[in-house]
Amino acid sequence: MSSHHHDEAPRLAPEYIAEARKDYTIGLIASVVLTAIPFGLVMGGASGSLGVVLTIVFAALVQIVVHIRFFLHVTARAQGGWSLITTVFTIVILAIMIAGSVWIMYHLNANMMPGMGTGGEAPPL
Repeated sequence: MSSHHHDEAPRLAPEYIAEARKDYTIGLIASVVLTAIPFGLVMGGASGSLGVVLTIVFAALVQIVVHIRFFLHVTARAQGGWSLITTVFTIVILAIMIAGSVWIMYHLNANMMPGMGTGGEAPPL
């Protein structure tokens, strides 16, 4: 057996390299823009109004999608769609955990402090 076959580095097709370079470039530009917008708002002294907060949250959520798509390459084509399915499953589980935690904290606060700010009566269960 010849070891010549194992000594060579695998060669990537030029089309793959061009597509990867394009994806990384788009991802980099989008990430810089999505970082600059909230940074500019905050450094420019924008008030903490609901519109500013929603703009920052929206930029953060879009940036998560940009990173998943352009840097992690999670698409419907990747690995027969399994990487996309597992990512969506993870997002659903995180959403359930976050929503459940917020719901529990809200109700604990309302039920553990009867009479505080509710006009003297405990809130209904």
